[in-house]
Amino acid sequence: MSIILQSTVGGFSAQFMRKLPLVEQAMREHGLDPAGFVISKDYASTATIPIMGPFFFNYSVYFGDETFTVTEPNDMVFLDYFFKRVLAADEPPELPRRPGLIRRFFGWMAEAM
Repeated sequence: MSIILQSTVGGFSAQFMRKLPLVEQAMREHGLDPAGFVISKDYASTATIPIMGPFFFNYSVYFGDETFTVTEPNDMVFLDYFFKRVLAADEPPELPRRPGLIRRFFGWMAEAM
C-alpha cells in the first residue's frame, strides 16, 4: 500500500505523483511502512490578493501517534524535504575525537626530532 494523500486545495501536482513511488520505495528500504503515513495539504493562509491565491501550503504528515506540519511553496519542495527526513539517520553521526592537548604536544615534539 502507499501513502494516503488528502487535500482541501485541489490535489497534488503531477510531478509529485510521479516521484512519490520513489519516496515510498526509500521508506520501505529504511524500514518504514508507507501505508502508515497520511499527508494532508491545505492552504497556509488566506490570500491577501484574491486573484493570485495563497503563496504557501501547509503539509501535515501523520504517522502513528506522531504528526508534524511544514509550510512550503509547492508540492515538490515539500516532497524533497520529506524525502530527506526519510533518509536521515535516527541519531547524529559520531564525530571522530580530536587528540587531547598533551597528545598533540608530544606528537609535535616527536616530529621535531
